[in-house]
Amino acid sequence: MRRFWAPILFVAAVLALLAQNAVPPAFHFVLLGDRTGEAQPGVWEQVWKQAAAEKPAFFLGVGDTIQGLDDAAAESQWREAKRTLAPYARIRIYLAPGNHDIWSPASEKLFQKYTGHPPRYSFDFGTAHFTVLDNSRTDELAAGEMAFLEADLERHQSQPVKFIVSHRPSWLVYAALANPNFDLHRLARKYGVQYVIAGHVHQILHVSLDGVTYFCAPSAGGHLRASQKYEDGWFFGYTLVTVRGGAVSFEIKTLDGRITSLDDWGLVGRASARQ
Repeated sequence: MRRFWAPILFVAAVLALLAQNAVPPAFHFVLLGDRTGEAQPGVWEQVWKQAAAEKPAFFLGVGDTIQGLDDAAAESQWREAKRTLAPYARIRIYLAPGNHDIWSPASEKLFQKYTGHPPRYSFDFGTAHFTVLDNSRTDELAAGEMAFLEADLERHQSQPVKFIVSHRPSWLVYAALANPNFDLHRLARKYGVQYVIAGHVHQILHVSLDGVTYFCAPSAGGHLRASQKYEDGWFFGYTLVTVRGGAVSFEIKTLDGRITSLDDWGLVGRASARQ
């Protein structure tokens, strides 16, 4: 009898393992903007509540999770943030380091402790590859970040969809001037990166350059600046990103229920009248 059941149990185990590691044909994740600086009371908590209702495969944050900039206060701020996120612990969370998260050697250690990731890292999900870079302490992407990026992209060339994520939009001036002559863009083009994502400015920005989409996520709680007008890209919300094979779509959702696509936004606010 044992000999009868052994092959069946073996096949069942193999099938279970294959199912566990199967590449999902489609998935969606939530992209979150800055919580800080100057977090607005209750906003971050409401963003997480609404975003979690989407039942995403994971959350991806562009940084500035704590107010930071003070070694003595940083750990208590991370603990507070973790308490807020406790109800969503069943969903994976990937965070990029912002300037409010890392500013010193001690704060870098705390970032690793509370996020579970080094300041720069990468991961795969389904057909997509994500490279997370660290420009928390400089407006530019340092040589070490660029070297890490190229080595990482070379190792993952086979992934059909690729995202580069950092906190500061080090690419902003080049992309705004439609100038392709910068190293990040050359690497994106060389390795087929379609999406470069950042935060930091608390305003939604969208530029396409040579087939590469550059996108700044709207605020998830950090204070709104300038006109503070929705049509100028100043609002609180999150972005639902859906990946189907090699196709990607973005839904930008405000806390008050407005939904737009990425193409509805440009460098200086609304690019169309669609609501």
